[in-house]
Amino acid sequence: MSLKVRLSAAFAIVALATALAVALATPIIVGHGFAQIQAQGDTGGSGSPSGGRLGPGPGPRADPATGGPGPGPMAGGRAQQVRDETIVTLVAVALAAAGGASLLGLLLAGRIVRPLGQLEGAAAAVARGEHGRRSGLADRPDEIGSLGRSFDAMATEIERAELSRRRFFQDVVHELKTPLAVIDATTTAVLDGVYAHEDRHLETIRQQSRLLARIVDDLRTISLAEAGVLPLRPRAIAVDQLLAEVSQAFAARADAAGIRLELDPSPDLVANGDSDRLRQILGALLDNAFRHTPRGGRVVIESRPVADRIRVAVRDTGPGLDPQDLPHVFERFYQADQARDRSTGSSGLGLAIVKALVEAHGGSVGAENAPNGGARFWFELPAGTAPSSRA
Repeated sequence: MSLKVRLSAAFAIVALATALAVALATPIIVGHGFAQIQAQGDTGGSGSPSGGRLGPGPGPRADPATGGPGPGPMAGGRAQQVRDETIVTLVAVALAAAGGASLLGLLLAGRIVRPLGQLEGAAAAVARGEHGRRSGLADRPDEIGSLGRSFDAMATEIERAELSRRRFFQDVVHELKTPLAVIDATTTAVLDGVYAHEDRHLETIRQQSRLLARIVDDLRTISLAEAGVLPLRPRAIAVDQLLAEVSQAFAARADAAGIRLELDPSPDLVANGDSDRLRQILGALLDNAFRHTPRGGRVVIESRPVADRIRVAVRDTGPGLDPQDLPHVFERFYQADQARDRSTGSSGLGLAIVKALVEAHGGSVGAENAPNGGARFWFELPAGTAPSSRA
């Protein structure tokens, strides 16, 4: 039963209880009073039946209008007294019934409000940093239970975000610590005379400095994209043309790595997006594919229509992904191969940038193992209308 129905029923019970008490008491009290009046009238006000006299003295005074015996002063006074007593009794009963009904309503309200106090305590605990605290109201079938479930979901999300924040800062510290340690060790060795003043040591320092700069730039890009303030210039883009341009830009790297880079686009597809950011997305996916595809392997860029969206995928013939890694590959600094270092100049944020940029376009990303081996990373973007000029 919903809380609204229960509150309505509680108020109805209070009102009905009050009305029923008065209704049951009124006929009894009024009837008793008028019975006394009738009995007084039948005795003629002196206590003898039919107006008879028990002793000497004057009889009842005749009524001038009817010629019969009148009520007499004693009967009139008694009727007034009975009426006053009846009113007082009815008021007392009504007040008693109202008091009892109010007490009943107070008890019912207390039972209804008690879960809200419980929820307030849970909210205060979460505010103090006890992110594992829950409302304990999720099993209720009414609106309070729905509120409790919403609160628990919010608390779970806060707990998850806090854990993610802590892990993120730990990862940032770890990722920045490695190149900083290399720079410090190299410069110390040169200054102490352990290393000669050679260009190769300066090159090591420069590479690590560039890696630091790339990590900072990548973090900034992700932060802006997730905050929804990353500047985008969306327009209609011919997908096949975009894929051809990106493929041409990465052709030399593919040749140097001994990898065949192929295109498999569907013709006449148009997506809505920022062409520069889409090149950045494809570049990050290709960089990831090249680093995990052995010499002699193959990397394919493909595009397909999916309902009212355009799906672009990069497929490789590498070792594929462990099923346990699939839900995490787009997380910051996540490494499926924990033994891999940053010797390739990767910041560990490439796939996280892909996810942030695609979602900034209103799209989605995914990863899966290809049926014939290797991994397949894809993203979907809203379809657009045919552009007036090629991207």
